[in-house]
Amino acid sequence: MSEQPNVVITGLGATTPLGGDVASTWAGALAGRSGVRTLTQDWVAKYELPVTFAGQLAVPAENVLPRPEIRRMDPSAQYAMIAAREAWADAGAPEAPGERIGTVIASGIGGVWTLLTAWDTIKEKGARRVLPLTVPMLMPNSPAAYVSIEVGAKAGAHAPVSACASGAEAIGYGVEMIRTGRADIVVAGGTEAAIHPLPIASFAKMQALSTRNESPETASRPYDVSRDGFVLGEGAGVVILEREDLAVARGARIYARVAGVGMSSDAYDIAPPDPSGAGQERAMRIAIADAGVSGADIVHVNAHATSTPAGDGVEATAIRRTLGGDADHTAISATKSMTGHLLGGAGAMETIFTVLAVHHHVAPPTINVTEIQPGLEIDLVRDVPRQLREGQIAALNNAFGFGGHNVALVVTSV
Repeated sequence: MSEQPNVVITGLGATTPLGGDVASTWAGALAGRSGVRTLTQDWVAKYELPVTFAGQLAVPAENVLPRPEIRRMDPSAQYAMIAAREAWADAGAPEAPGERIGTVIASGIGGVWTLLTAWDTIKEKGARRVLPLTVPMLMPNSPAAYVSIEVGAKAGAHAPVSACASGAEAIGYGVEMIRTGRADIVVAGGTEAAIHPLPIASFAKMQALSTRNESPETASRPYDVSRDGFVLGEGAGVVILEREDLAVARGARIYARVAGVGMSSDAYDIAPPDPSGAGQERAMRIAIADAGVSGADIVHVNAHATSTPAGDGVEATAIRRTLGGDADHTAISATKSMTGHLLGGAGAMETIFTVLAVHHHVAPPTINVTEIQPGLEIDLVRDVPRQLREGQIAALNNAFGFGGHNVALVVTSV
């Protein structure tokens, strides 16, 4: 049996609350800037929403895409297309037969804007006024399908749905597509466009959202003793995965290698994580073993760290158990403190942060932390970036989702 090929990342694309592309998003993260703002839409007051802020896109999709595309795509697909086009161009628009190109674009919720707008149309104007493309627009696989059409991908177009782990799972699935020989290039990532009254009201009702309406920029406070919930965000992150030997042969710029993929499930509850953190630990251990590295090689972790009272402590404990004493020297970043929580797009965007951290040897900061919860025993990067050691390094990205989905990815320098 031949060895599995190495998988590298040759292109990055994003649209987030920090910026309309990867460069501006990364610059915002290194600057420790918050992309969270008070919502100005009239529906906030109309529906008396208890939470009045979120991390909206820094550059609206309508400023980027032509009007015909805006009209036939749900915002979740719009965001994915923006990120995918940037990533594809960043990779040099690699040429390959369509049968050797795949797409895996995930979403945690899917076309919620399309679905609920169509229902409002039926109630107010009747069934005849519903748009003919409503079903293709609301499908959670719509972003994956549109991206596959964009790049001519025929090796498969997949759309994992695993809540807040979706984007990272998509990248892990893309890695497996290349390792098993199904594809040579995979466009992979996640997207979400759920800043809508219903998700906000629902998340608030289950007491998952921060209610710091008076200070939205400081509301996302991972690991802080005063954290009171996550901040809803939106956006997309997409990477171009390639077989390393083929990327080298075509002279591609390589950011990093996705060396390890670990997945597990808690089988515990539909919302909160297993308080033991056993499933999260298992995913991290699987990823580290898959990468062929040790805990001592992991110099950086981009943590899932949503800023919820229950979740942050569980993850910190799981990281500590996984890395053991090496955790004392592992720089941990919680970038949701700046972007908010992009749900299905979070794991992909945070993989991009992890890739850039390895590529540039610098860990982005965590903001808004005034007092770390006692007993967590983590080396949190606070307020300003931290230089990582030079040479070959490895980093870990965690993504966990409602329903007990756990995904960990190990990224290494090349």
